[in-house]
Amino acid sequence: MGFCDDVKAAAEQIAAAPEITIISHIDADGISSEAVLSQAISRQGIKVKSVFVRQLEPLTMPQVPSDPSLKIFSDLGAGQQNLLAERGLTEKDVIIVDHHVSQPAEIAYTQVNCLPYGFTRMSAAGVCYLIAKELDGANIDLAKLAIVGNVGDMMAREKCGLVGPARDIIVEDGIKSGNVEVRKKDLNCYGTATRPVHLSLAYNDDPFIKGISNNPEGTRQFLKKLGIRQQTPDGRWFVWEEIAVEDRRKIISALAEQLIANGDPVDRLLAETYGFPDEIPRTPLRNAQEYATMLNACGRWSKPQIGGAILRGDRGPAYRDAEHMLNNHRAIIRNLLQYIIDTGVKELDNLQWLHVGGRYPDTIVGIGAGMALSKLNSKKPILIMCEVPEDTNLTKVSMRTTERVVEQGIDLQQALSDASAEYGGGGGGHKIAAGAYIPKTAEEEFVYRVNRILGEQFAAAGSGHS
Repeated sequence: MGFCDDVKAAAEQIAAAPEITIISHIDADGISSEAVLSQAISRQGIKVKSVFVRQLEPLTMPQVPSDPSLKIFSDLGAGQQNLLAERGLTEKDVIIVDHHVSQPAEIAYTQVNCLPYGFTRMSAAGVCYLIAKELDGANIDLAKLAIVGNVGDMMAREKCGLVGPARDIIVEDGIKSGNVEVRKKDLNCYGTATRPVHLSLAYNDDPFIKGISNNPEGTRQFLKKLGIRQQTPDGRWFVWEEIAVEDRRKIISALAEQLIANGDPVDRLLAETYGFPDEIPRTPLRNAQEYATMLNACGRWSKPQIGGAILRGDRGPAYRDAEHMLNNHRAIIRNLLQYIIDTGVKELDNLQWLHVGGRYPDTIVGIGAGMALSKLNSKKPILIMCEVPEDTNLTKVSMRTTERVVEQGIDLQQALSDASAEYGGGGGGHKIAAGAYIPKTAEEEFVYRVNRILGEQFAAAGSGHS
Protein backbone atom coordinates (compact mmCIF):
# COMPACT_ATOMS: atom_id res chain seq x y z
CA MET A 1 0.00 0.00 0.00
CA GLY A 2 1.11 3.54 -0.71
CA PHE A 3 0.48 6.89 0.94
CA CYS A 4 -2.64 7.54 -1.16
CA ASP A 5 -4.02 4.16 -0.08
CA ASP A 6 -3.48 5.11 3.57
CA VAL A 7 -5.33 8.39 3.03
CA LYS A 8 -8.23 6.59 1.37
CA ALA A 9 -8.43 3.93 4.11
CA ALA A 10 -8.58 6.58 6.82
CA ALA A 11 -11.28 8.52 4.96
CA GLU A 12 -13.38 5.37 4.65
CA GLN A 13 -12.98 4.59 8.36
CA ILE A 14 -14.00 8.15 9.25
CA ALA A 15 -17.03 8.11 6.94
CA ALA A 16 -18.27 4.91 8.59
CA ALA A 17 -17.92 6.21 12.18
CA PRO A 18 -21.06 7.37 14.04
CA GLU A 19 -19.06 9.67 16.34
CA ILE A 20 -15.46 10.87 16.46
CA THR A 21 -13.09 12.45 18.98
CA ILE A 22 -10.07 14.36 17.68
CA ILE A 23 -7.05 14.53 20.00
CA SER A 24 -4.65 17.13 18.68
CA HIS A 25 -1.50 19.05 19.58
CA ILE A 26 -1.58 22.69 20.78
CA ASP A 27 0.79 24.29 18.28
CA ALA A 28 -0.18 25.97 15.00
CA ASP A 29 0.05 22.68 13.13
CA GLY A 30 -2.04 20.80 15.68
CA ILE A 31 -4.68 23.53 15.89
CA SER A 32 -4.88 23.72 12.09
CA SER A 33 -5.08 19.92 11.88
CA GLU A 34 -8.02 19.87 14.26
CA ALA A 35 -9.82 22.65 12.38
CA VAL A 36 -9.40 20.89 9.03
CA LEU A 37 -10.53 17.49 10.32
CA SER A 38 -13.41 18.67 12.50
CA GLN A 39 -14.94 20.78 9.74
CA ALA A 40 -14.56 18.03 7.13
CA ILE A 41 -16.10 15.50 9.52
CA SER A 42 -19.01 17.69 10.63
CA ARG A 43 -19.80 18.40 6.96
CA GLN A 44 -20.36 14.64 6.63
CA GLY A 45 -23.02 14.87 9.32
CA ILE A 46 -20.87 12.96 11.82
CA LYS A 47 -20.85 13.99 15.48
CA VAL A 48 -17.34 15.24 16.37
CA LYS A 49 -15.67 16.69 19.45
CA SER A 50 -12.07 17.70 20.11
CA VAL A 51 -9.46 17.54 22.86
CA PHE A 52 -6.14 19.41 22.77
CA VAL A 53 -3.08 18.13 24.62
CA ARG A 54 0.36 19.66 25.08
CA GLN A 55 2.05 16.30 24.75
CA LEU A 56 0.77 12.75 24.52
CA GLU A 57 2.15 11.23 27.72
CA PRO A 58 0.85 9.32 30.79
CA LEU A 59 -0.17 12.60 32.46
CA THR A 60 -2.41 13.63 29.55
CA MET A 61 -3.85 10.25 28.53
CA PRO A 62 -6.78 10.61 30.98
CA GLN A 63 -7.98 13.51 28.77
CA VAL A 64 -8.72 10.95 26.03
CA PRO A 65 -12.37 10.03 26.66
CA SER A 66 -13.36 6.47 27.48
CA ASP A 67 -16.29 6.24 25.11
CA PRO A 68 -17.14 4.34 21.91
CA SER A 69 -16.09 7.22 19.60
CA LEU A 70 -13.41 6.72 16.95
CA LYS A 71 -10.26 8.47 18.23
CA ILE A 72 -8.23 10.44 15.68
CA PHE A 73 -4.83 11.53 16.98
CA SER A 74 -3.55 14.41 14.86
CA ASP A 75 -0.01 15.85 14.94
CA LEU A 76 0.85 13.29 17.61
CA GLY A 77 0.45 9.59 18.29
CA ALA A 78 2.97 8.05 15.89
CA GLY A 79 5.70 8.07 18.52
CA GLN A 80 3.42 7.22 21.46
CA GLN A 81 1.54 4.14 20.25
CA ASN A 82 2.56 2.22 23.38
CA LEU A 83 0.46 4.65 25.44
CA LEU A 84 -2.57 3.96 23.26
CA ALA A 85 -2.11 0.22 23.67
CA GLU A 86 -1.70 0.58 27.45
CA ARG A 87 -4.95 2.54 27.50
CA GLY A 88 -6.65 -0.47 25.92
CA LEU A 89 -7.39 1.16 22.57
CA THR A 90 -7.70 -1.37 19.75
CA GLU A 91 -6.92 -0.91 16.07
CA LYS A 92 -10.63 -0.30 15.42
CA ASP A 93 -10.65 2.55 17.94
CA VAL A 94 -7.81 4.66 16.53
CA ILE A 95 -6.56 6.59 13.50
CA ILE A 96 -3.17 8.32 13.77
CA VAL A 97 -2.59 11.27 11.43
CA ASP A 98 0.98 12.43 11.91
CA HIS A 99 4.29 13.44 10.34
CA HIS A 100 6.66 12.46 13.14
CA VAL A 101 8.85 9.38 13.44
CA SER A 102 6.71 6.34 14.19
CA GLN A 103 7.64 3.89 16.92
CA PRO A 104 7.27 0.13 16.48
CA ALA A 105 3.98 -1.09 17.92
CA GLU A 106 2.37 -4.47 18.58
CA ILE A 107 -1.04 -3.17 17.54
CA ALA A 108 -1.36 -2.21 13.86
CA TYR A 109 -3.22 1.07 14.31
CA THR A 110 -4.51 2.78 11.16
CA GLN A 111 -1.90 5.42 10.49
CA VAL A 112 -1.59 8.10 7.83
CA ASN A 113 1.96 9.37 8.08
CA CYS A 114 3.76 11.09 5.21
CA LEU A 115 7.24 10.56 6.67
CA PRO A 116 7.76 6.86 5.80
CA TYR A 117 6.92 7.68 2.17
CA GLY A 118 9.66 10.28 1.93
CA PHE A 119 7.43 13.36 2.21
CA THR A 120 9.53 15.13 4.82
CA ARG A 121 8.26 18.63 4.06
CA MET A 122 4.59 18.19 4.95
CA SER A 123 3.04 18.74 8.36
CA ALA A 124 0.13 16.97 10.01
CA ALA A 125 -2.27 19.68 8.84
CA GLY A 126 -1.29 18.78 5.29
CA VAL A 127 -2.02 15.11 5.87
CA CYS A 128 -5.35 16.01 7.51
CA TYR A 129 -6.23 18.10 4.47
CA LEU A 130 -5.58 15.22 2.08
CA ILE A 131 -7.98 13.10 4.16
CA ALA A 132 -10.55 15.92 4.14
CA LYS A 133 -10.29 16.19 0.37
CA GLU A 134 -10.71 12.43 0.05
CA LEU A 135 -13.88 12.68 2.14
CA ASP A 136 -15.29 15.35 -0.19
CA GLY A 137 -13.59 17.19 -3.04
CA ALA A 138 -15.54 20.31 -2.05
CA ASN A 139 -13.29 20.67 1.00
CA ILE A 140 -10.62 22.54 -0.98
CA ASP A 141 -11.58 25.70 0.92
CA LEU A 142 -9.75 24.07 3.85
CA ALA A 143 -6.44 24.12 1.96
CA LYS A 144 -5.82 27.61 3.35
CA LEU A 145 -5.87 26.23 6.91
CA ALA A 146 -3.51 23.43 5.96
CA ILE A 147 -1.07 25.98 4.51
CA VAL A 148 -1.08 27.86 7.82
CA GLY A 149 -0.30 24.62 9.68
CA ASN A 150 2.51 23.69 7.30
CA VAL A 151 4.14 27.10 7.45
CA GLY A 152 3.70 27.24 11.22
CA ASP A 153 5.55 23.95 11.55
CA MET A 154 8.49 25.35 9.54
CA MET A 155 7.82 23.13 6.52
CA ALA A 156 8.52 26.11 4.22
CA ARG A 157 11.58 27.37 6.04
CA GLU A 158 14.40 25.20 4.73
CA LYS A 159 13.49 25.45 1.04
CA CYS A 160 12.13 29.03 1.27
CA GLY A 161 8.70 27.74 0.29
CA LEU A 162 6.55 24.64 0.49
CA VAL A 163 7.57 21.67 -1.65
CA GLY A 164 6.20 18.23 -2.56
CA PRO A 165 2.49 17.50 -2.01
CA ALA A 166 2.19 20.50 0.32
CA ARG A 167 2.98 22.72 -2.68
CA ASP A 168 1.75 20.68 -5.62
CA ILE A 169 -1.60 19.71 -4.13
CA ILE A 170 -2.47 21.87 -1.13
CA VAL A 171 -1.22 25.27 -2.32
CA GLU A 172 -2.66 24.68 -5.79
CA ASP A 173 -6.02 23.80 -4.22
CA GLY A 174 -5.85 26.99 -2.16
CA ILE A 175 -5.30 29.01 -5.33
CA LYS A 176 -8.26 27.25 -7.00
CA SER A 177 -10.50 27.95 -4.02
CA GLY A 178 -9.72 31.66 -4.35
CA ASN A 179 -8.62 32.31 -0.75
CA VAL A 180 -4.84 31.87 -1.24
CA GLU A 181 -2.49 34.20 -3.09
CA VAL A 182 1.05 33.03 -3.91
CA ARG A 183 4.04 35.29 -4.47
CA LYS A 184 6.74 33.11 -5.97
CA LYS A 185 9.68 35.48 -5.39
CA ASP A 186 8.84 37.63 -2.40
CA LEU A 187 11.08 38.94 0.35
CA ASN A 188 11.93 36.16 2.82
CA CYS A 189 10.89 38.18 5.84
CA TYR A 190 8.49 38.02 8.78
CA GLY A 191 5.90 40.67 9.58
CA THR A 192 5.13 41.83 6.04
CA ALA A 193 1.43 42.34 6.90
CA THR A 194 1.74 44.14 10.22
CA ARG A 195 5.19 45.62 10.84
CA PRO A 196 6.58 48.88 9.43
CA VAL A 197 8.92 47.95 6.56
CA HIS A 198 12.09 49.07 8.37
CA LEU A 199 11.22 47.00 11.45
CA SER A 200 10.27 43.95 9.39
CA LEU A 201 13.71 44.10 7.72
CA ALA A 202 15.63 44.90 10.91
CA TYR A 203 14.05 42.09 12.94
CA ASN A 204 14.83 39.55 10.22
CA ASP A 205 17.98 37.40 10.47
CA ASP A 206 17.38 34.82 7.73
CA PRO A 207 19.49 35.89 5.95
CA PHE A 208 21.51 38.04 8.34
CA ILE A 209 22.38 41.26 6.52
CA LYS A 210 25.13 43.42 8.02
CA GLY A 211 23.93 46.94 8.68
CA ILE A 212 20.29 45.89 8.41
CA SER A 213 19.59 42.96 10.77
CA ASN A 214 19.15 44.08 14.40
CA ASN A 215 19.51 47.72 13.30
CA PRO A 216 16.12 49.50 12.97
CA GLU A 217 17.56 53.00 12.59
CA GLY A 218 20.18 51.85 10.10
CA THR A 219 17.43 50.15 8.10
CA ARG A 220 15.29 53.28 8.13
CA GLN A 221 18.19 55.30 6.75
CA PHE A 222 18.89 52.57 4.17
CA LEU A 223 15.30 52.88 2.87
CA LYS A 224 15.49 56.67 2.92
CA LYS A 225 18.61 56.61 0.71
CA LEU A 226 16.75 54.40 -1.74
CA GLY A 227 13.98 57.00 -1.94
CA ILE A 228 11.34 54.66 -0.48
CA ARG A 229 8.29 56.44 0.94
CA GLN A 230 7.94 54.89 4.38
CA GLN A 231 4.98 56.78 5.90
CA THR A 232 1.58 58.13 4.93
CA PRO A 233 0.96 61.91 5.21
CA ASP A 234 -0.60 61.38 8.64
CA GLY A 235 2.49 59.53 9.89
CA ARG A 236 1.35 55.91 9.66
CA TRP A 237 4.13 53.52 8.66
CA PHE A 238 3.64 51.42 5.54
CA VAL A 239 3.93 47.64 5.79
CA TRP A 240 5.65 45.60 3.07
CA GLU A 241 2.49 44.49 1.28
CA GLU A 242 1.32 48.12 0.98
CA ILE A 243 4.30 49.54 -0.89
CA ALA A 244 4.50 49.59 -4.68
CA VAL A 245 5.87 46.58 -6.55
CA GLU A 246 8.66 48.71 -8.06
CA ASP A 247 9.72 49.84 -4.58
CA ARG A 248 9.78 46.24 -3.40
CA ARG A 249 12.03 45.30 -6.30
CA LYS A 250 14.32 48.24 -5.56
CA ILE A 251 14.64 47.17 -1.91
CA ILE A 252 15.30 43.52 -2.79
CA SER A 253 17.99 44.51 -5.31
CA ALA A 254 19.70 46.75 -2.77
CA LEU A 255 19.60 44.03 -0.11
CA ALA A 256 21.13 41.56 -2.57
CA GLU A 257 23.92 44.05 -3.30
CA GLN A 258 24.51 44.43 0.43
CA LEU A 259 24.83 40.66 0.88
CA ILE A 260 27.17 40.30 -2.09
CA ALA A 261 29.33 43.21 -0.91
CA ASN A 262 29.82 41.42 2.41
CA GLY A 263 30.61 38.11 0.73
CA ASP A 264 27.38 36.51 1.95
CA PRO A 265 25.12 34.20 -0.10
CA VAL A 266 21.84 35.57 -1.46
CA ASP A 267 20.07 32.19 -1.68
CA ARG A 268 17.77 32.90 1.28
CA LEU A 269 16.83 36.47 0.40
CA LEU A 270 13.73 35.45 -1.57
CA ALA A 271 10.98 32.97 -0.73
CA GLU A 272 7.60 31.84 -1.97
CA THR A 273 5.00 33.40 0.33
CA TYR A 274 1.32 32.64 0.95
CA GLY A 275 -1.16 35.45 1.48
CA PHE A 276 -4.87 35.45 2.18
CA PRO A 277 -6.67 38.20 0.25
CA ASP A 278 -9.98 37.48 1.97
CA GLU A 279 -8.58 38.66 5.33
CA ILE A 280 -8.48 42.25 6.61
CA PRO A 281 -5.32 44.19 5.61
CA ARG A 282 -2.69 44.93 8.28
CA THR A 283 -3.79 42.01 10.46
CA PRO A 284 -1.79 38.86 11.33
CA LEU A 285 -4.30 36.83 9.32
CA ARG A 286 -3.11 38.27 6.00
CA ASN A 287 -0.28 35.79 5.55
CA ALA A 288 0.55 32.27 6.64
CA GLN A 289 3.53 33.11 8.86
CA GLU A 290 1.79 35.67 11.03
CA TYR A 291 -1.45 33.68 11.10
CA ALA A 292 0.52 30.71 12.43
CA THR A 293 2.15 32.88 15.10
CA MET A 294 -1.28 33.91 16.35
CA LEU A 295 -2.33 30.26 16.55
CA ASN A 296 0.88 29.39 18.40
CA ALA A 297 0.16 32.17 20.88
CA CYS A 298 -3.27 30.65 21.57
CA GLY A 299 -1.80 27.20 22.07
CA ARG A 300 1.18 28.28 24.17
CA TRP A 301 -1.15 30.11 26.55
CA SER A 302 -3.49 27.14 26.88
CA LYS A 303 -6.28 28.47 24.66
CA PRO A 304 -6.00 26.35 21.49
CA GLN A 305 -9.80 26.40 21.17
CA ILE A 306 -9.64 30.13 20.46
CA GLY A 307 -7.20 29.45 17.63
CA GLY A 308 -9.61 26.84 16.32
CA ALA A 309 -12.48 29.34 16.42
CA ILE A 310 -10.44 31.80 14.34
CA LEU A 311 -9.70 29.10 11.77
CA ARG A 312 -13.46 28.52 11.56
CA GLY A 313 -14.05 32.18 10.77
CA ASP A 314 -14.67 33.87 14.14
CA ARG A 315 -13.50 37.48 13.72
CA GLY A 316 -15.28 38.75 16.82
CA PRO A 317 -14.62 37.78 20.46
CA ALA A 318 -12.22 34.93 19.64
CA TYR A 319 -10.10 37.15 17.40
CA ARG A 320 -9.94 39.90 20.05
CA ASP A 321 -8.86 37.35 22.67
CA ALA A 322 -6.22 36.00 20.28
CA GLU A 323 -4.87 39.51 19.62
CA HIS A 324 -4.46 40.01 23.37
CA MET A 325 -2.66 36.66 23.71
CA LEU A 326 -0.44 37.45 20.72
CA ASN A 327 0.65 40.75 22.26
CA ASN A 328 1.33 39.07 25.58
CA HIS A 329 3.10 36.20 23.80
CA ARG A 330 5.45 38.59 22.02
CA ALA A 331 6.20 40.57 25.18
CA ILE A 332 7.11 37.45 27.19
CA ILE A 333 9.26 36.07 24.36
CA ARG A 334 11.11 39.40 24.06
CA ASN A 335 11.75 39.20 27.79
CA LEU A 336 12.95 35.59 27.49
CA LEU A 337 15.22 36.47 24.59
CA GLN A 338 16.79 39.29 26.59
CA TYR A 339 17.24 36.96 29.56
CA ILE A 340 19.08 34.43 27.40
CA ILE A 341 21.38 37.13 25.97
CA ASP A 342 22.04 38.77 29.36
CA THR A 343 22.60 35.50 31.23
CA GLY A 344 24.70 33.91 28.51
CA VAL A 345 25.02 30.27 27.53
CA LYS A 346 27.56 27.60 28.36
CA GLU A 347 29.34 26.37 25.25
CA LEU A 348 30.41 22.78 24.69
CA ASP A 349 32.10 21.39 21.59
CA ASN A 350 28.85 20.80 19.70
CA LEU A 351 26.13 22.79 21.46
CA GLN A 352 25.40 25.75 23.71
CA TRP A 353 23.01 25.49 26.64
CA LEU A 354 21.19 27.28 29.43
CA HIS A 355 18.72 26.44 32.20
CA VAL A 356 16.06 29.12 32.75
CA GLY A 357 14.53 27.41 35.79
CA GLY A 358 10.89 28.27 36.37
CA ARG A 359 11.09 31.85 35.09
CA TYR A 360 9.26 31.18 31.82
CA PRO A 361 6.47 28.81 30.68
CA ASP A 362 7.83 25.58 29.25
CA THR A 363 5.62 26.13 26.20
CA ILE A 364 7.69 29.09 24.93
CA VAL A 365 11.33 28.28 25.75
CA GLY A 366 11.85 26.62 22.36
CA ILE A 367 10.69 29.78 20.58
CA GLY A 368 13.12 31.86 22.63
CA ALA A 369 15.89 29.39 21.83
CA GLY A 370 15.30 29.74 18.10
CA MET A 371 15.27 33.53 18.27
CA ALA A 372 18.45 33.66 20.36
CA LEU A 373 20.48 31.69 17.82
CA SER A 374 21.12 34.70 15.57
CA LYS A 375 22.52 36.64 18.52
CA LEU A 376 24.72 33.78 19.75
CA ASN A 377 26.85 31.22 17.91
CA SER A 378 24.48 30.11 15.16
CA LYS A 379 26.93 27.35 14.12
CA LYS A 380 26.09 25.37 17.25
CA PRO A 381 22.60 24.08 18.18
CA ILE A 382 21.14 25.65 21.31
CA LEU A 383 19.60 23.62 24.16
CA ILE A 384 17.44 25.26 26.80
CA MET A 385 16.06 23.57 29.89
CA CYS A 386 13.23 24.67 32.15
CA GLU A 387 11.09 23.37 34.98
CA VAL A 388 7.79 21.58 34.37
CA PRO A 389 5.10 23.08 36.66
CA GLU A 390 2.94 19.95 36.66
CA ASP A 391 5.76 17.65 37.74
CA THR A 392 8.74 18.93 39.74
CA ASN A 393 10.62 15.70 39.01
CA LEU A 394 10.71 16.44 35.28
CA THR A 395 12.69 18.90 33.16
CA LYS A 396 11.62 20.15 29.73
CA VAL A 397 14.35 20.33 27.09
CA SER A 398 14.01 22.39 23.90
CA MET A 399 16.57 22.49 21.08
CA ARG A 400 16.85 24.61 17.94
CA THR A 401 19.36 24.94 15.14
CA THR A 402 19.61 26.43 11.65
CA GLU A 403 19.09 25.02 8.15
CA ARG A 404 22.81 25.25 7.43
CA VAL A 405 23.65 23.13 10.48
CA VAL A 406 21.04 20.55 9.49
CA GLU A 407 22.72 20.41 6.09
CA GLN A 408 25.94 19.47 7.95
CA GLY A 409 24.29 16.29 9.22
CA ILE A 410 22.61 17.37 12.46
CA ASP A 411 19.28 15.77 13.45
CA LEU A 412 17.98 17.18 16.75
CA GLN A 413 14.99 14.83 16.76
CA GLN A 414 17.27 11.81 16.68
CA ALA A 415 19.66 13.28 19.24
CA LEU A 416 16.99 14.11 21.81
CA SER A 417 15.01 10.94 21.18
CA ASP A 418 18.06 8.71 21.69
CA ALA A 419 19.48 10.61 24.65
CA SER A 420 16.18 10.98 26.54
CA ALA A 421 15.41 7.27 26.12
CA GLU A 422 18.66 6.44 27.93
CA TYR A 423 17.41 8.32 30.99
CA GLY A 424 13.84 7.03 30.96
CA GLY A 425 12.45 10.14 29.29
CA GLY A 426 11.05 10.79 25.85
CA GLY A 427 11.65 13.18 22.99
CA GLY A 428 10.73 13.98 19.43
CA GLY A 429 10.26 16.68 16.84
CA HIS A 430 12.24 17.46 13.72
CA LYS A 431 15.85 17.77 12.60
CA ILE A 432 15.81 21.54 13.05
CA ALA A 433 13.65 21.76 16.20
CA ALA A 434 12.99 19.14 18.87
CA GLY A 435 12.05 18.70 22.51
CA ALA A 436 12.19 16.17 25.32
CA TYR A 437 11.21 15.48 28.89
CA ILE A 438 13.86 14.01 31.21
CA PRO A 439 14.25 13.32 34.94
CA LYS A 440 15.41 16.43 36.80
CA THR A 441 18.24 14.42 38.38
CA ALA A 442 19.83 13.77 34.96
CA GLU A 443 20.04 17.34 33.65
CA GLU A 444 23.77 18.02 33.31
CA GLU A 445 24.64 14.45 32.40
CA PHE A 446 21.96 14.63 29.69
CA VAL A 447 23.47 17.79 28.18
CA TYR A 448 26.87 16.13 27.84
CA ARG A 449 25.27 13.03 26.31
CA VAL A 450 23.48 15.14 23.68
CA ASN A 451 26.76 16.95 23.01
CA ARG A 452 28.47 13.62 22.29
CA ILE A 453 25.63 12.48 20.00
CA LEU A 454 25.83 15.72 18.01
CA GLY A 455 29.59 15.24 17.72
CA GLU A 456 28.97 11.78 16.28
CA GLN A 457 26.46 13.24 13.80
CA PHE A 458 28.94 15.89 12.65
CA ALA A 459 31.65 13.25 12.30
CA ALA A 460 29.43 10.81 10.41
CA ALA A 461 28.59 13.52 7.88
CA GLY A 462 32.25 14.53 7.60
CA SER A 463 31.40 18.06 8.66
CA GLY A 464 31.97 20.41 11.54
CA HIS A 465 30.54 23.57 13.00
CA SER A 466 33.60 25.75 13.01
